Amino acid sequence: MTYSISSSLLTASVKKTGIELCSVKSKATGIEYVWQADPTIWASHAPVLFPIIGALKNGRYRFDGEIYELPKHGFVRYNDATELIRQTDDTLLFSLFWNDDSFKNYPFKFEFQTLYSLSGSTITVEHTVLNHGDQNMYFSLGGHPAFNCPLFEGESYSDYYLEFDQIEQSPAYLLHESGLVSDKKLNLLDERRTLQLHKHLFDDDALIFRDLKSRQVKLVSSRSGDVLTMTYEGFPYLGIWAKPKAQFVCIEPWQGIADAAETDQEFKQKEGIMTIKPEEKHKAEYSITFHK
Repeated sequence: MTYSISSSLLTASVKKTGIELCSVKSKATGIEYVWQADPTIWASHAPVLFPIIGALKNGRYRFDGEIYELPKHGFVRYNDATELIRQTDDTLLFSLFWNDDSFKNYPFKFEFQTLYSLSGSTITVEHTVLNHGDQNMYFSLGGHPAFNCPLFEGESYSDYYLEFDQIEQSPAYLLHESGLVSDKKLNLLDERRTLQLHKHLFDDDALIFRDLKSRQVKLVSSRSGDVLTMTYEGFPYLGIWAKPKAQFVCIEPWQGIADAAETDQEFKQKEGIMTIKPEEKHKAEYSITFHK
């Protein structure tokens, strides 16, 4: 099931399964910005990541002496238990609650809400995590939206680049074949603001930035100009990824990161892990403004 909302300039659609943004279109031009999940290449649009980002070492973590298993990127992705709890012309609010099955893999009484809202040329994605239990809750969350690239006939992938709002020198960390963060890194932003896209950029999987100064990044075409701007205040990590030679790019704001190969698998000590106390909540949002 899919739900749709609109603003004066955009229409957007979200799948109930996984609370996944699956379309953003310009009313003026009909341009589709979101990757349309070609199953022969990558069968997703914009997965929602919770309560982990990326992979765990051996798919497992340790909490209070017990061993638990979680799939890569957590259990919101592909989840049919999500519920739409409010819809207006320009907003959609979804919620996912803990249950007996989730408790076997994630021993916390959580509620996870996602609010999509449109205003003019901007879509905002707001996540709220509520702790309904009687112990501290540990989690990560993030987005994984994929954007069509190139957008226009006659353009190529290498016509596009990412432009950060500040000059950067943060290295990009690479992943092991296991999906864990390695200590191998590339200095792709050595006193630069731009990252050129090309067909071999993701041959070694995602690029993971741990300490960018920028809180905004643009997708830009050297031929047709600015395509979109993502603002990600409050997300200390950023992933950039695509299937090699695919016609999209993912810009992924994260509160958290995949396990490192040397991790001891203790969930409380996991890099980037967030904590909320009983009966408290945590909010995080990012926004995307479209320019075509």
